[in-house]
Amino acid sequence: MKFSKELSTSRSLGKFLACWFLLFALAACQSMPPGPGAQSGPGAPSVAAADAARIDHLLVLIDQRLAVAPMVAKAKWNSGGAINDPPREQLILDAVAAQAKSLDAGFVRRFFQAQFDASKALQLGLHAQWRRQGAGNFSDAPDLGRDVRPVLDQLTPQLIAALGQIQPLLAQPGMPAYIEMRSRLLVRGDLDGLPRRVALQGWMEN
Repeated sequence: MKFSKELSTSRSLGKFLACWFLLFALAACQSMPPGPGAQSGPGAPSVAAADAARIDHLLVLIDQRLAVAPMVAKAKWNSGGAINDPPREQLILDAVAAQAKSLDAGFVRRFFQAQFDASKALQLGLHAQWRRQGAGNFSDAPDLGRDVRPVLDQLTPQLIAALGQIQPLLAQPGMPAYIEMRSRLLVRGDLDGLPRRVALQGWMEN
């Protein structure tokens, strides 16, 4: 009995430390400055340094949000919960659109729907991989309410603020192509490239 209690305490502590490590890692990634060549590339349009920094900031936030998807995938793998949850997505979209009062509601909805779809693409890919491997339950799976949603809630207002700076730039010629080019460098934790591409769909042609 004593051993079981100690094991349970150890696992709880491990999940807690894992959550805080993720928060620390996301904060560290956000503080990273744009890398060399952020304003130009083969075939890319000329982009002002300040605009390039805004684009990079949004893409880093997209990467940080996508990095949470493996945690969600583990939790749902253990629980057997559905990856696709349209009613909950609609509730979140309504809340986010209301929160982003100064932005076009349709633009905000399209952006966040793309992030939901990217996360689901990554989760589906991981679940398919784990099924092929015959994986069992994960001992380090996080609790969605306690460990994951606070991280997403922290990222949401940052994404909204970044969108406010990005939206006027989308009218510039070639800007979607430039954003897609930069995303290949800055959106990295996406398994096979599909989640990254999904995260950019539907909102750049504003």
